[in-house]
Amino acid sequence: MPNISFPDRGMGEHVDWALLRVDMAVGMGALSEAVYGNTQLPLREREAARWTIALINDCVVCQDTRARGAAAAGIDDGFYAEVANWRASEVLTDRERLAAEFAQRFALDHLAMDDEFWGRLHAAFADDEIADLTICCGMFLGMGRTLAVIGVRAPEERIIV
Repeated sequence: MPNISFPDRGMGEHVDWALLRVDMAVGMGALSEAVYGNTQLPLREREAARWTIALINDCVVCQDTRARGAAAAGIDDGFYAEVANWRASEVLTDRERLAAEFAQRFALDHLAMDDEFWGRLHAAFADDEIADLTICCGMFLGMGRTLAVIGVRAPEERIIV
């Protein structure tokens, strides 16, 4: 049960609660659309970061969300299991593991992004890719944490992003 009361507007709890503040909800939607519609990261790298933060946030909406084009990119439940165990994964690429590590550090301890980490990141990603990953992680963390704090349930129909 959500932690605040809001009218059922038929859009699902993950949206209906935010409509208590329509102007702000529009902005949240625009940020989400900007991230998913404009990221240049390969889908598996984006999903490695997104899934890592979904687990950290314990966001049921985010954990139930899946990527559009997942099958073509080789993303299935096995991929998400590998991301959950990114440190030991022998399946993920170096960039996918770095995307998960970046997301974890971003969400839990950004001060742990030391020179050694930045060196590994710069060896694998161009600056525009790092900017992209950073913006994605900011949206994933903020939106996912928001949904988890409000305590909404995942919609019956899976969200595809």
